[in-house]
Amino acid sequence: MSVLLLQLAGPLQAWGSAARFARRTTENAPTKSGVVGLLAAAQGRGRSDDLTDLAALRYGVRIDQPGTRLRDYQTARHLDTGTAMPVSERFYLADAVFVAALEGDDALIDRLHAALQAPVYLPYLGRRSCPPARRIDLGIRTTAGLEDALAAEEWHAAPWYQRKRRSETPVSLTTLVDAAPGDERADSRRDAPLSFDPLHRRYALRGVRTTAVEVHNPHARGPVAPDHDPTSLLGGG
Repeated sequence: MSVLLLQLAGPLQAWGSAARFARRTTENAPTKSGVVGLLAAAQGRGRSDDLTDLAALRYGVRIDQPGTRLRDYQTARHLDTGTAMPVSERFYLADAVFVAALEGDDALIDRLHAALQAPVYLPYLGRRSCPPARRIDLGIRTTAGLEDALAAEEWHAAPWYQRKRRSETPVSLTTLVDAAPGDERADSRRDAPLSFDPLHRRYALRGVRTTAVEVHNPHARGPVAPDHDPTSLLGGG
């Protein structure tokens, strides 16, 4: 089994797993359906194409920089009649950074990796209005499983955010990983994609285990020598 790592960073992201009428929410981290959709688009798959192989990949995500939740109101008019449409309320994550990981068959992971390097359709971070600000592809890891790959990957938060937490070393980051069957400590989320067909979108429940990993902070303050005397150079007199 190989693990494909993705960097998901941009000015805005929106990872909705539920929508009611004109209200479009976002989860605090990328959903499995959103990341599978990104990969399917990179491969050039149509919305009605089979997703069985992608949905079967084991999925996990690490929150490197949680970002800030924003709310926006949008208006629109019908293209033909000019009739005003209902005002929609949309939520986004601003300045967030995530590392997503997908574990599966070596051949499939290789194909997805190649697709990210030359995508058929432009990848976006949950919604078409949310383009990535950094390179998405972080490469393939073959020497470790999904959890180990997320724990070993360097911290991809922005330098200003790393400096903001410079008193922490190491830094604890939250991870959300597909849970093993029967895991009683797992939460349930309806974001396992079955079909992206616009006429009948379907999603299944999946178990998610929330844990934490510790990573190095390159901007951490160094330790102060215990015998350091800041007045030693002043001399007497």
